[in-house]
Amino acid sequence: MPFSPETIRVADWSPGPFKPRSNRKFYQLAMRGDVDVTDGIALTSLTSYAHFTQNQATDGDGTYLITQDLEKSNGRITTFGQELRLATTGNPSFRWVVGTNLEKSKTFEDQVLRYVDQTNNNPNNLNINSSGDRNSQNITSYAVFANLEKNILPGVVIKGAARYTNTKIKNNNCGYSSGDGRVGDLFNILGNILGTVPFTPIGLDGCYTLNYNNVPGEPFIDTLKEHNVSWKVGVDYQVNPETLLYVNVSRGYKAGSYPSLAAASFVQIQPVTQESVTAYEAGIKATLFDRKLQLNAAAFYYDYRDKQIRGKKLDPIFSILDTLVNIPKSRILGAEMDATFRPTRALTLNASLTYLDSKIQGYSGFNLIGEQFNFSGVRLPYTAKWNYGLNVDYKPDLGGRGTPFIGASVNGRSSSDAAPGGSTIRFPASDPLLRLAPYITFVYRMPGYATVDLRAGYEAEGDRWKVLFWAKNVLNKYYVTNVIPSLDTAGRLVGRPATYGMTLSFKVH
Repeated sequence: MPFSPETIRVADWSPGPFKPRSNRKFYQLAMRGDVDVTDGIALTSLTSYAHFTQNQATDGDGTYLITQDLEKSNGRITTFGQELRLATTGNPSFRWVVGTNLEKSKTFEDQVLRYVDQTNNNPNNLNINSSGDRNSQNITSYAVFANLEKNILPGVVIKGAARYTNTKIKNNNCGYSSGDGRVGDLFNILGNILGTVPFTPIGLDGCYTLNYNNVPGEPFIDTLKEHNVSWKVGVDYQVNPETLLYVNVSRGYKAGSYPSLAAASFVQIQPVTQESVTAYEAGIKATLFDRKLQLNAAAFYYDYRDKQIRGKKLDPIFSILDTLVNIPKSRILGAEMDATFRPTRALTLNASLTYLDSKIQGYSGFNLIGEQFNFSGVRLPYTAKWNYGLNVDYKPDLGGRGTPFIGASVNGRSSSDAAPGGSTIRFPASDPLLRLAPYITFVYRMPGYATVDLRAGYEAEGDRWKVLFWAKNVLNKYYVTNVIPSLDTAGRLVGRPATYGMTLSFKVH
């Protein structure tokens, strides 16, 4: 199956039950209460509940073929949170916050992946063409925290914070035989050949993943318990009312999780553990030239341990599977700047620039085509070296009779990889087995691009109503936003073509 030509509007969809559709619903309840315990201390309670449901099907390749189509991608999330905290009020020279919170969440995901037109559908695999996965998790997390700030000299503030977090995740994962996908028949044969104990053959809708005895028929049930202490220290120096210098050092954590993965064996659906990052940052915020220019700039270094990224596992049945992996050591070195200049009350110019130098410093595993690979030295996914933006807005003052406005934006970035080592995998267009379009050499590298947006409109007196005419990607730039590797195929997702519209808004008093 070839990639489509470089035309944004070229796409097709799989027919019947595989045609894309989506129905999502979300609601949230939140409540806050504040009580003054003393003249200088307040107690705050924050309570929240959120509920999300999803019923959808997605076409992973944008063609009529069925290579990585989610015939079903349903799920739900419910979350309850409660936080209590004590804090100083007013503006004392010593400010503090202490508190605790609790979060309880339940998640459920039910997916059916169809791969009728992939190489897994062959006689050696009993022509399997579909596999499902049900993954439910119960997540409990509690934490205690404290944050302190103190003025030690005129214009100098020292800051410190710490947080202890304890997390428990209970996981139940069932890779199941869906419909007539023939996966159950294949794994009954494998269980009889590889298994060490007798078992009851699985039928339709049965869990097929081989357990540690190489026997199918039961879900993968596991619990992940983790805890950590995150912290932050820093200094702010207010040089004058227009200039702030700051330095911060912090460490934070991201909890581990289980993949939703229809794997051949329990060994391949182990969880990723928590990642940590120690961040070093120094910067300046300055207002210059009689408040006409606002300048913000910072330099930073992020030192990661066990960073969670999307990687690959080599499955003996399903070939190359997507999963989450831990990168033992990696880092990002960077700097960012944004400036807003208002030479007149009507004209505003804004420019931003970010530089990132990312690197994996120690990790070996499987790359996107199933080869054992040493990733040391390659960049992290989705870390373009350069990101930039420019906005121009003109909004003249007509003396309270309403205000017309006009603006333009340019946003761009340099190339990046969709997965670790994406730029190291080169496909020669002359290879007839790859069936690639001749303009694609590095399938998993997303070339750099820039887009142009325009806008114009009118705002009524008192901002009572506003009409906005907008045009996005007016030059109809073709650009890749992501590459989804699935088994032995890859789907390249592209940005929207030139899009035009109007927005009308009102304020109700």
